[in-house]
Amino acid sequence: MVPSSSTSCNSKKRKNSGFATHDETAKKLKPGQEAEEAVERRRSSCSTRISVLPERLQQAITLNELTELLHYATLGKTGGIKQPSWCRLHHQRKVKGVNVVVVEGLTQSHFYKHYLSLRHLRTNYSTRVTFTPSSDNLVSGIFSSELSKFDYSSVSQSDKEKNALYKALKIHPVIMKFGTERRGLTAYVLTQEEMIKKHYPVKGMPGFEEFICTYSDDLVTDSSPLYGLDCEMCLTEKGYELARVSLVDSDGKCVLDDLVKPENRILNYLTKFSGITAAMLRPITITLRDVQAKLRTLLPRDAVLVGHSINNDLMALKLIHQHVIDTSLLYRREFGQRFKLKVLAETVLKRQIQTEERKGHNPIEDALAALELAQYFIKTGPLQVVEFHLEELWGLRIVENSTDCAPAPAPAPSNRFADILQTLGRSVAFLGKRSDVGLDLSNQQWHSSDKEILASFRKQTKCPFFSVLQFSSLSNQLQRFVPHQEQQHQSVCANLRDMCVVFAGPLPAGFSERDVRRMFRCCGPVRKIKMLNTTVRVHAEVEFELLEGALLALKAMNGLNVQGQSIKVQRPVYESTLDLDLTLDALRGDAVNISHLYVVKLNPSTAESIHISAKVNGHTCSGVTPVQTANRLLPAKVNGLYSETETPAAKQLCTTEPELSEETLRETFGHFGTVDRIFIPAKPGKHTRDARIKFNSPEGKHAALSSSEDLWRENYLICPSLTPPHLASWVAMTTPMTSAEANRVAGEDEERTHMHTSSQDQEMEFMMKKLDRRLGKLFRSLPECTLSVVVLLGQTRAHGHLPGLCLMEVKQES
Repeated sequence: MVPSSSTSCNSKKRKNSGFATHDETAKKLKPGQEAEEAVERRRSSCSTRISVLPERLQQAITLNELTELLHYATLGKTGGIKQPSWCRLHHQRKVKGVNVVVVEGLTQSHFYKHYLSLRHLRTNYSTRVTFTPSSDNLVSGIFSSELSKFDYSSVSQSDKEKNALYKALKIHPVIMKFGTERRGLTAYVLTQEEMIKKHYPVKGMPGFEEFICTYSDDLVTDSSPLYGLDCEMCLTEKGYELARVSLVDSDGKCVLDDLVKPENRILNYLTKFSGITAAMLRPITITLRDVQAKLRTLLPRDAVLVGHSINNDLMALKLIHQHVIDTSLLYRREFGQRFKLKVLAETVLKRQIQTEERKGHNPIEDALAALELAQYFIKTGPLQVVEFHLEELWGLRIVENSTDCAPAPAPAPSNRFADILQTLGRSVAFLGKRSDVGLDLSNQQWHSSDKEILASFRKQTKCPFFSVLQFSSLSNQLQRFVPHQEQQHQSVCANLRDMCVVFAGPLPAGFSERDVRRMFRCCGPVRKIKMLNTTVRVHAEVEFELLEGALLALKAMNGLNVQGQSIKVQRPVYESTLDLDLTLDALRGDAVNISHLYVVKLNPSTAESIHISAKVNGHTCSGVTPVQTANRLLPAKVNGLYSETETPAAKQLCTTEPELSEETLRETFGHFGTVDRIFIPAKPGKHTRDARIKFNSPEGKHAALSSSEDLWRENYLICPSLTPPHLASWVAMTTPMTSAEANRVAGEDEERTHMHTSSQDQEMEFMMKKLDRRLGKLFRSLPECTLSVVVLLGQTRAHGHLPGLCLMEVKQES
């Protein structure tokens, strides 16, 4: 197809047009259509996305072109890498990872044959392109691909420092505990096991029988409120006892600040640290029990208490609270050492607390500092917290090697893709069967089944930046079908071609293939006509190139009066076509078709001659003569030959072809919504009658469909697009990628028969559903903004390759 550039369409109002306006049509949309539009709006709002260049959409990509995308997705413009030649990855800098799944043994035909069973693949991947199979090992080809023009000198100093920083951070205590991803507060709440190990008061543990429990839910969420807590103690005859307690809410507002009278005689007020004096406590009557009661009332059931070494505060309060965050364990050090709250406040919050000028600590100030330190850590994430304060807090610096001594000559850097990623500090992994892959063994995991591969990948605490998974279980299963593999492939292809076939008849005696072709080409490109003369009357089997052709033939040609005889147009009834309506409905709502409309431009004489029994363009049409004749569709015949003295209408039909141009289509269909692109098939030496229109949103398509009667008067026959845009022809994907083999298969196709579903077909359906479920689980486990690529490898054969399929999507926020 020849695409147009993406420009605004002509929005001028047309005189005397009966077309429904955009606003009028929007009210008529069905709930299903509204859901489609919501999906489209959500996808169009995503900043990171992938799209195939229009001029490359119907050309199969190769292994080299796939690696172009993977190089750019992982490296961006580092080292002089450029955008792929066949697609565009928008906002590459926001890509947080790349995951490739290679599925062996499956072809593009398998995908569309089992289209309904592959629910995850067909609904979550909005970009598809045909893939050219290769005899080379795809996984090895990816990792071993060379970036011969990669410029290491262009890698900035900051990139080198980041690489050194990455190596240093891998063993940092904060990163080893919390990882690098920014997460919600629940990731930092101490578990019960951690609380027991760190000697926090825990219900049911020995020594805490007299402690009071707060009213607390079993679980908290990332939106649960944080409360900062700090206590001051005095030394009594029985040890340290509570003398003051302060509590601040998540906004930093003090909600509790009470002095507390210890139960036992005070030996030391610890004024230097607590700020408590005898004069301050002399009039106080509040007891520990009073404070416990207040806290149980003040704290919501899902409250999370925050403090610095908060176990000491809870011990003084003789209080058990399930959910706590300890800032001394957030900003952790090596070997169990802890930072003082004063140091953290000064370094992180840039605030002076517990200064020498003040007499003792201020618990309100300390509680607030602990709260803000936790809020900062949660909001910023562990990786940036460490990066920002690496030298100030942990005393680490990334320094360059000394240049005093002349270093040994460095070896030439490798230009292999996997080596470059690892040099830049990007984690790489391969999970699959044991094979010769150009990757360090430490980065490989070998497994014997797809189930093990998926389980191993999902168990990882951190997803690798670049990962390749090889699913080969289904290919191994297909090997058992080897004796019948060719037959099975032919069955798949026949089933797909049946979706484009209609039967027409009875036809007048002497009707030829040429007559049938001339009659049905108004619905779309006709691939093949087969006359069925074995019956009492003449019938024809019409095979269209596209799914839309068969659909329009059923709508527009059924009941057509041909030389005084009404013909019936119907689909073949085979076992493979029993659920065809479900497949077509799914294709109609496919993400790749959601805003696409299929258009055929009719010759005026043809438009007048076709009888529409009930619907035009899929919608009820009024004011159409119930019976028309198709005599004008065909030139007059004399003794079975075309007469040189044809009727004027017939002569006009033979000499006047419908004119279809981008300008005309934009003028006509731009009225319904902004036209993104127009695809017109390139047919050298032939007139083009059909086109595909892509609107900016599904609303434009629905508006055009609702105005189909008016478009019919303009000699346009329309329907929602069904054939995915990366396929120039639906039936073409069923033939191998060599002409010799294509001819052989076409010859065999003439005599094909339709068999009942075998046990192998049922087993294949089951395996495809299982594969789809596994790929769905894998996709859901990927981090947001990960580019996910699924490659159905296709098959290489001696007589021709069977094309595969490449599906791509950038995972967005759920």
